[in-house]
Amino acid sequence: MEHISFLVAVVIITALAFDFTNGFHDTANAMATSIATGALRPKIAVTIAALLNFAGAFLSVKVATTISGGIVNEKAGIHPEIIFAALAGAILWNLLTWLRGLPSSSSHALYGGLIGATVVGIGANGVNFDTVVSKILIPAVASPLVAGLASWGATKLAFAITRKSDEKTVGKGFRTGQVFSSSLISLAHGTNDAQKTMGIITLTLVSVGALPKGALPPTWVIVSAGAAIALGTYMGGWRIIRSMGSGLADITPRQGFSSESAAATVILTSSSMGFGLSTTQVCSGGIMGAGLGGPKAELRWGMVRRMVYTWGLTLPAAATVGGLAAYLAERGTWGVVLVGAALVAGSGAMWVISRRQPVGADNVNDASDVTPVDVTPVAVAPAEVGPAGASATPNPASTTVAA
Repeated sequence: MEHISFLVAVVIITALAFDFTNGFHDTANAMATSIATGALRPKIAVTIAALLNFAGAFLSVKVATTISGGIVNEKAGIHPEIIFAALAGAILWNLLTWLRGLPSSSSHALYGGLIGATVVGIGANGVNFDTVVSKILIPAVASPLVAGLASWGATKLAFAITRKSDEKTVGKGFRTGQVFSSSLISLAHGTNDAQKTMGIITLTLVSVGALPKGALPPTWVIVSAGAAIALGTYMGGWRIIRSMGSGLADITPRQGFSSESAAATVILTSSSMGFGLSTTQVCSGGIMGAGLGGPKAELRWGMVRRMVYTWGLTLPAAATVGGLAAYLAERGTWGVVLVGAALVAGSGAMWVISRRQPVGADNVNDASDVTPVDVTPVAVAPAEVGPAGASATPNPASTTVAA
């Protein structure tokens, strides 16, 4: 532990802060549809999600090794200043998209920040772009499509099997099923996303010689990362829960169970293979597939467009911020302090703005009484509701995605 300098300690704390934002940013992945359909009460849902996220952190470390010894070349001279800059970019993007109620990828924010900071601080040779393509970019495109297709098929099957059954009985049965399917997503989320922070902390320790190259995360790193993401999950991330629960489609219990089951299967399979995919994209793809698989094939296409644009922007935007932060941090102590000050100021400003229109467990499903938080001059595209390929009149629930 003699290698743990003040800067390394700051980086570890910042990594856990990112893990915390990852938790509340991604609570919606597991629980948005269960909350929207009434399968679980909001507070019970986030409590279950927090406990299972923590448990999931202990199931595997393959994704952690993808980050600590895969994306970045450990032999290229990575050092704590670069990792700190990467985390700053990831946290700021996470908070901005949370404020806007957009279900973007915390994972891609972290990857983007790390890639941008490494390229600026070390050079392009510091990034293993083959790994980036094979374990990040390809899964980013494929995973929501696979989850969406599986969810669409499962939804079609669920409606076909129960078409002659009593609707009240069917709804009750699928709500019960959602308790288990959403819990499985929470467990899967812990096996994937908690590991990303483990990988960052392990990379930091390797960079200062506290761990040998190729080392697995120590137990204290696993415990602290699992605890941080669990605490963030318990905080709720209600803005994004609102967007995913009612912003993409009107989800019934049959559709919710189908989307959750499909998403959990994709996440667990990918985690076992070491793919650092976006659980947000997988779960969003599952919801879209369920929406299209329902009797009316409905989606709110305006929200879908905004979400997909955000997915495409996340990695390059976080890379840009991470790169700028690395440029400053590489200048010396004053640069590191300036990056830290910008991180604290930006985070605090977004929290203050969010208090103008608070969203919590008591109003997470009340999308009609809140207007979007105005943080940018960018116009919000109207969100149509209607059959695939058709448009209809926007409704308040579909345009209120930033509250």
